[in-house]
Amino acid sequence: MNLSFYIARRYLLSKKSHNAINWISGISVVGVAVATMALVVTLSVFNGFHDMVKSFYTTLDPELKIVPKTGKTVASDDPLLMKVGKIDGVEEVSECLEDQALLVYGDNQKVVSVKGVDEKFQQLTRVDSILYGDGEFKLWEDELDMEAAERGEMAYKKQPCVIPGIGVAEELGLSAMFQNPLMVYAPQREGQFDIANPTEGFNEEQLYSSGVVFCVKQAKYDKNYVIVPLDFARRLFDQQGMLSSLNIKVKDEAGIASVERRIKAVVGEKYDVLTQEEQQEDVFKIMKVEKLIAYIFLTFILLVACFNIIGSLSMLIIDKKDDVVTLRSLGADNKLISRIFLFEGRLISTIGAVIGIIIGLVLCWIQQTYGIIALGSSSGNFVVDSYPVSVHATDIVIIFATVLVVGYLSVWYPVRFLSKRLVG
Repeated sequence: MNLSFYIARRYLLSKKSHNAINWISGISVVGVAVATMALVVTLSVFNGFHDMVKSFYTTLDPELKIVPKTGKTVASDDPLLMKVGKIDGVEEVSECLEDQALLVYGDNQKVVSVKGVDEKFQQLTRVDSILYGDGEFKLWEDELDMEAAERGEMAYKKQPCVIPGIGVAEELGLSAMFQNPLMVYAPQREGQFDIANPTEGFNEEQLYSSGVVFCVKQAKYDKNYVIVPLDFARRLFDQQGMLSSLNIKVKDEAGIASVERRIKAVVGEKYDVLTQEEQQEDVFKIMKVEKLIAYIFLTFILLVACFNIIGSLSMLIIDKKDDVVTLRSLGADNKLISRIFLFEGRLISTIGAVIGIIIGLVLCWIQQTYGIIALGSSSGNFVVDSYPVSVHATDIVIIFATVLVVGYLSVWYPVRFLSKRLVG
């Protein structure tokens, strides 16, 4: 065993001539442990909110999404896009066309983002888990053709259905099942605008109830989006044969990162390939910045806690002055003496880090299991009743490394200075 480490360990565990030194050493360990525990708990709570928000968005966002780098739309028969479905690891692809339109129902109207999807969209997302009402996810409904019926023929025609966000439905006065058609207006892409007859410059279509609304629990979607059939959206926006994005579902056994790399190699520089977090980059970037700021502030608190170690070591150096004289008589140099007290400070940091991480993990487990700390005074006020917690192994490693680095650096210069001045 290293001699300086052995002596430092004995100094840490043995009784000192002054009880105050023992108390200060204990307080130093407690200070580091509390700061470490705060880092574990705080970062785990940020992880919990991150994972919770991600779970909301991923109900409607595909695992991977291909969008054009320039412009809003691209031809669906682009040879590059045609190759995507054949890439190893890709299970399914779905086309999507998205643009804005005006919805009118009775006296209510609202500009929304119309998301045109095909039948495969249901397989690519977890949209079924966010539907509310007596109906189901359907894009078309068969309706009796009255003109054919008058001729004595039994013929049906497909009517486009709409699945509105719950916020859109509320603002328009819609229930999950509404009777009258929902009117949709979108500007025509070609032709000149006639100010004398402005209605001629818009495409007008009707949408029918699917019997359900969706609720992502995020205002970005709930208050601004409606889901409609892809062919209907292309007709409404005069975008036949076009798409604004290609949605990808990855096979369970294939990694998303590896499939993403393969897709990028195929589509080249013409398209961006977005993961679920990149599709909501603004939201998750803000959350990451908040987590980083919390980490920095708590690291400063940890640095302050490490000052207690300096006080403890300075008193220990004075207390062990006679021991130092004996060691020098036995041939110990200043370097060995400094290492003894450096190891003492490092032991305090390490023990405090381990204790703090263990307590932090226990508190996170208690919160995950029992939800001790609630978000509000009564249940139902928020999306979740208690603070969400998610422990990430990478965070624990970073926290442990941070405590050791901060603790080691904070005592390095003071120990070298004090050991020379007080026992030199």
